[in-house]
Amino acid sequence: MTTSLQPDQIVGTTAIDASGEKIGKVGQVYLDDQTGQPSWITVSTGLFGTRESFAPLPGAHLNGDTLQLTVTKDQIKNAPNVEDDGHVGPDEESALYDYYASALGSARGHAGGNGQAGGRGEAGGRGEAGGPGQDTSGPNTDNAMTRSEERLNVGTENVETGRARLRKYVVTEHVTQTVPVSHEEVRIEREPITDANVGAATEGPDISEEEHEVVLHAERPVVDKETVPVERVRMDTETVTDQQQVDDTVRKERIDVDGDGDRRS
Repeated sequence: MTTSLQPDQIVGTTAIDASGEKIGKVGQVYLDDQTGQPSWITVSTGLFGTRESFAPLPGAHLNGDTLQLTVTKDQIKNAPNVEDDGHVGPDEESALYDYYASALGSARGHAGGNGQAGGRGEAGGRGEAGGPGQDTSGPNTDNAMTRSEERLNVGTENVETGRARLRKYVVTEHVTQTVPVSHEEVRIEREPITDANVGAATEGPDISEEEHEVVLHAERPVVDKETVPVERVRMDTETVTDQQQVDDTVRKERIDVDGDGDRRS
């Protein structure tokens, strides 16, 4: 049962939802003001686990280092934004109960009051009773304080940003080329009668009619087409590295010393 769980057992475990899907690490446990029983936990969600989301603890079961909750991962990720400052105020708790009403059922009627943080996951656990110190957010501590701070864990993830494809299609272009062509033309040559050609010139009758025919030739352009490969085209990718800034806020704990006595440091 959830009531048998102690904060130091829960802090640092891996939370999974009702269907077994991993959510994140348990950061803090909040105790009910009246019953002193664990009532709420914070679970690291968001990108790189930078957000602490509140989830109800009633009905949860601990199995080794795994804490199974009764709500879904999406419910926890979309839970109301409550400041993880060691105490849940009345308005904040009311908002959480209203949001988780279907999962909590009648648990609200047994809650009794606001929640205070009961553990943070440092060595030794702040949820242990006894010791000379008093944590203002709930339980007693030993004679030393643990100062904690948040740090950014920045990484990268590979996501799809677009697609490129090669597509081949046919276009028709008009091509003009100049081709040299030749043709035959009739040329009249006249030569005088000489001793060398007088015999040929006087053959036949003295006066007669006669025809001579010459066949003329000319070149004309002839077009033929052939398909030839001209180039090969392929797609490849290359990795280009840019510098991108990541901005976020981190919280740090500070320790001050109050008192009038002499002290050494």
